[in-house]
Amino acid sequence: MPDIGVAPGTYTARPAIELGGNLLPALSDGLQELLVEETVAGMSRCEATFANWGPKSGSVDFLYFDRQVFDFGKTINVTIGGGPASGVIFSGRVMGMEGRYQRSRPPELLVLAEDRLQDMRLTRRTRTFENASDSDVFQQVASQYGLQTNIDATGPTYRVLAQVNESDLSFLRERARAIDAELWIDDKTLNVQSRNHRKTDDLTLTFGQGLLEFSALADIAGQISGFVVSGWDVSGKQALTHRATDSVLSSEMNGDLGGSKVLATAIGQHDQQIVHDLPLTAQETQALSESEYRRAARRFVTGTGIAEGDARLRVGTKLKLQSLGTMFDGSYYITRVRHIFDAAHGYRTQFSVERPGFSTS
Repeated sequence: MPDIGVAPGTYTARPAIELGGNLLPALSDGLQELLVEETVAGMSRCEATFANWGPKSGSVDFLYFDRQVFDFGKTINVTIGGGPASGVIFSGRVMGMEGRYQRSRPPELLVLAEDRLQDMRLTRRTRTFENASDSDVFQQVASQYGLQTNIDATGPTYRVLAQVNESDLSFLRERARAIDAELWIDDKTLNVQSRNHRKTDDLTLTFGQGLLEFSALADIAGQISGFVVSGWDVSGKQALTHRATDSVLSSEMNGDLGGSKVLATAIGQHDQQIVHDLPLTAQETQALSESEYRRAARRFVTGTGIAEGDARLRVGTKLKLQSLGTMFDGSYYITRVRHIFDAAHGYRTQFSVERPGFSTS
């Protein structure tokens, strides 16, 4: 039974801050603003602003510039919300500290943190992987960072995959995109899963009950009838072509009317074609065309919303929205989340969603 997504009438909106493995209530009390952002591309970030002026060692001074509490590389975890809507919204490490000095407010410290995927952003490489699948690549790269893996995505085996002067994170994002997969990190586990296999809780929000604001757009400007990819089979000495159509999204439609059908009725048939990649096998050609078709088709209906603060709203959550009318009621996929706290407005969650069709009944 999906949860209705309504927080308790009364709960502590202030986040709990754990630093270096220790829960520090004083940090929660001194927190001025918080932003935690997660996107479908992977790597979460946190921005937390703390009051940085007060009693210290028998006098009044800056609280955190001695780096005894906050320091570079120290782990930071953030828990927020009330009742079933509570949970950990960020786990990462401190990467930056910014002093803020404003005329109308006491001095503040802005702490910038990122999850462990940032390690992979720091190193650029040029190398090749021979006779390897994307799963092999994810396994090899993860092992270099001491990470476990949770991989549930299929793809072809390639004769050669090249990483050319790019970071490991950029390269893994590129490989995930090629096989219609998403990657993210939980603690010390690198997750790579296709959207259909990503396991998340379902959540229901109703406009006026948990869902405070929402805006939705159905747009055929970016829709296609089919996505064509061409390649060349070197060993067989023959051309390769695959055209992906809406059949690759049949399991996600749930009876909705898809963008390609709306496009055909309103404007006519229109295909797109990749010209900058040259797959070398039939399997590569098919995987690439289907991945690109899904990416475009899933953005037929997009939306942004603001909800009562809810830690269960995460990238990958299947979100059912109600009381929006026939066209925009239905199930959406969350692609971006921003958990926001400040003293004036409390805890709110902003989110972005997409879906490949809309309801006609």
